[in-house]
Order: sequence, then C-alpha cells, then structure tokens
Amino acid sequence: MPITEKLVLPQEYGQTTKTLAWEQVRAQLEQAKQYWLATNRGDGSPHVVPVDGLWVDDLWYYGGSPETIHVQRVRANPHVTMHLPDPWKVVVVQGEVRVSKPSPELAQRLADLANSKYAEYGITFEASSYSAPGALHPRRVIAWSSFPKDATRFTFPE
Repeated sequence: MPITEKLVLPQEYGQTTKTLAWEQVRAQLEQAKQYWLATNRGDGSPHVVPVDGLWVDDLWYYGGSPETIHVQRVRANPHVTMHLPDPWKVVVVQGEVRVSKPSPELAQRLADLANSKYAEYGITFEASSYSAPGALHPRRVIAWSSFPKDATRFTFPE
C-alpha cells in the first residue's frame, strides 16, 4: 500500500482537509477505458497520447507498436506521467515504465480483462498479446475529487 498524505498547496489555492482512500483511486484506475500518457522527446519536449491499458495489482499495463513515438520514447527515457481524462476526478500517475515478462497466468488474466473492458473493439485478445507489455511502476499518484479539500498524494515504496 502506498503512503497517503495531504497534498501541500499554495496558500491561495485553499487547504487540503482530508485524504482520499487508495481503494477509491485504484478503482478509478481500474475502471478507466482510456489513459493519457506523457513521454519525453529526445529534445526534452513532451509527447502526449491517449492509450488503452489495464491497471492490475497497482501496475499499469499497456502496449503499442514499436513504431509508435510513445514506445520509442519510453525505451529512451522510461520516466513518464499518465493521467485519467476526467478533469474533475483527477488521477495523475508518475513513474517508470519497464518492459514486463508476465507469467502465463498473468498474461491470460490481462487478456481476459482486455476482452471484457474493450469488447466493443470486436477483437479477441490472447495471452500472447501480453507477452511483453509495458508496465508503469508508480512512484507517486496525485488525486482529488473536490479540489482542494481532498487533494492527496500517494507515494509508493521503491
């Protein structure tokens, strides 16, 4: 479980009086259909793209063709920021992407979840679709649903 703390804000923004529960934020990450991924271009400028993904066991799994800019950028610099699209129920995840090698059981679990979550795509995901997905390992998550009252930082142990 991550360490939970109130987000310290500039005084003119107001005061955080309570924190969100990690279970609530985790549920948002699990239920989201799209995620915005920000990577760093070689010249330092940002690259942002919407992608599909699966939040499982406090890691975010996603994929993409090796020809896409976001996959190429992550290989060059694995430090990324991912956030959910809702500007009123904010969830921002900062961390590092690593190529994962899931067990056959986890690969099948990811495929099953993708088949349920993205059924409208009309394709069937196989366990082989998850032989080497990117896995975002969170360092920090910032979230709120009633800014600034519940602005919360979750810090994950290294």
